Amino acid sequence: MPPSISAFQAAYIGIEVLIALVSVPGNVLVIWAVKVNQALRDATFCFIVSLAVADVAVGALVIPLAILINIGPQTYFHTCLMVACPVLILTQSSILALLAIAVDRYLRVKIPLRYKTVVTPRRAVVAIVGCWILSFVVGLTPMFGWNNLSAVERAWVANGSVGEPVIKCQFEKVISMEYMVYFNFFVWVLPPLLLMVFIYLEVFYLIRKQLNRKVSASSGDPQKYYGKELKIAKSLALILFLFALSWLPLHILNCITLFCPSCHKPRLLMYIAIFLTHGNSAMNPIVYAFRIQKFRVTFLKIWNDHFRCQPAPPIDEDPPEERPDD
Repeated sequence: MPPSISAFQAAYIGIEVLIALVSVPGNVLVIWAVKVNQALRDATFCFIVSLAVADVAVGALVIPLAILINIGPQTYFHTCLMVACPVLILTQSSILALLAIAVDRYLRVKIPLRYKTVVTPRRAVVAIVGCWILSFVVGLTPMFGWNNLSAVERAWVANGSVGEPVIKCQFEKVISMEYMVYFNFFVWVLPPLLLMVFIYLEVFYLIRKQLNRKVSASSGDPQKYYGKELKIAKSLALILFLFALSWLPLHILNCITLFCPSCHKPRLLMYIAIFLTHGNSAMNPIVYAFRIQKFRVTFLKIWNDHFRCQPAPPIDEDPPEERPDD
């Protein structure tokens, strides 16, 4: 008999479905825009596509699995573990994509003349593949043994049961909080976030330094280049800020769970933290649309060509304010 769903769970499911309905089309649109606009084919936008793929998977895969876990069906331990791991993989993929984007923007302003020889399409693809492989290794670590199976088996045997434990599938029942805090958060989430903050601070410093120098030298073209880089860097730093804002609350709650087991965590607070993590996948296309002109123009062209049946003028693949070197 399937578990009954409370009114609270029904509201939770409704919000999750709404997030998925915004996240999946929005990020598919990002991928579509890069496909149709040649001006969005450089390394930065390749990494953005990798981030969008992870966000599509959050809406299409992770959110349905999160709803399943919230309902709490009775499953075998390892079945529940497989349901819980995808969110770990995709979170890590998003973090590494953001780190790759930050490094790419740093190289653009640090070595602008040598950038295209250093960051080649082949190297960008290798970096993306490497990020995904590493994400699978980090996210599937619980499947390799760092999980709560021993504790569950002890309780299972104490009840006189045999065979693989059957449990009510819940994230914290199968995923070790030691893994989530010491390995996932302290090694693979917090240090990359801090490193990205440092990189963007350095990017802004270098851009401001170059802008001041070029202004005094009355050099027009470099001024346009660094002005464009400043605008894009601000947009991508906003993506990073939203990611941190969305994910840190849940990781802080995980730390409370590990270091203060007796502390009370309001149920509503947990749900808000979960909504923030999933909702982050829907935020990025909105930022691109409002902050990056190339995306905004391409989104409008796709809308006019395929949904309004009113073909738009050809895309200006290099708008005036974003023309130099891009």
